[in-house]
Amino acid sequence: MSYVNKEQIERAKRLDLLTYLHMHEPAELVRCSRNVYTTRTHDSLKISNGKWYWWSRGIGGRSALDYLIKVRGMSFPDAVLQIEGVHPGSAPAFSQSLQQRSSPARFELPEPNHTSHRVMAYLSKRGIHRTLIDYCLETGRLYESRRYHNAVFVGFDQEGTPRYAAIRGTTSTRYMGEAVGSDKRYSFSIPASTNSTELHLFESAIDLLSYCTLEHLAGRDWRQAHKLSLAGIYRPRTNGEDSTPPSALTHYLKCFPQVNRLVLHLDNDEPGRLAAATIQRLLSPTLLISDEPPKFGKDVNNELMEFRRRRGEPSR
Repeated sequence: MSYVNKEQIERAKRLDLLTYLHMHEPAELVRCSRNVYTTRTHDSLKISNGKWYWWSRGIGGRSALDYLIKVRGMSFPDAVLQIEGVHPGSAPAFSQSLQQRSSPARFELPEPNHTSHRVMAYLSKRGIHRTLIDYCLETGRLYESRRYHNAVFVGFDQEGTPRYAAIRGTTSTRYMGEAVGSDKRYSFSIPASTNSTELHLFESAIDLLSYCTLEHLAGRDWRQAHKLSLAGIYRPRTNGEDSTPPSALTHYLKCFPQVNRLVLHLDNDEPGRLAAATIQRLLSPTLLISDEPPKFGKDVNNELMEFRRRRGEPSR
């Protein structure tokens, strides 16, 4: 068990959430208005006037310590040590001008664990076939982080350099986030093994791997077409401005200009349906687009788990 002393605890209690995120996870901050922020992972969590409140869960607090324990699911000592790792002795007061500036953070992958046993068990429980897990591990697209044993889904540029990482908790806390400095243009993907003209689009890496598992179980080549995840729901603008397609999608189409058919596998809920309709409206003049939401449940992973249940198959 981690040990923290009284001085570390007192320093951790003084650090507010906005300052912590500015220092440690600037890519996680999204400004809603002049003095109100939310997070990319939880858009119903609002930060304002030195406090934060997660409206969808009905919990809130003041400090970063509260946030790491109540939202991230960390133990008290681990949360204190997490803050100590970025705490400069005494938390600086961020001026309004500094809070309103956004400087790109250097991309940092979480330190890998020496094994990926927990991630393999987690994905197997979610129904992902071992063939897919092994492929992602062998190609560096997936690994287990050392500190929290999270699943890390890595996205690469065309030179094979990691530029993005989606982080998914493997425990009941269901943590979802991104590595600091992640560039969403390079979201998690599996390119086709041939010169394919077809691209399949998903909201998450697990949905992408779920679809590939369904293809594998059906005896089809799961690398016949390109697969791309958006690392979360694409939210079209609702303030009257013209929407633009997701940056990961437009960048992928630039990298693979031969793609002329897009297949959407976005969630079967209101945000997913809105995103699918918007993408169709924006890109249908140049691409042949098919909207194929999950046949069962909210997302493709739900569809995979229902498929396995109906066939009486184990998830592993």
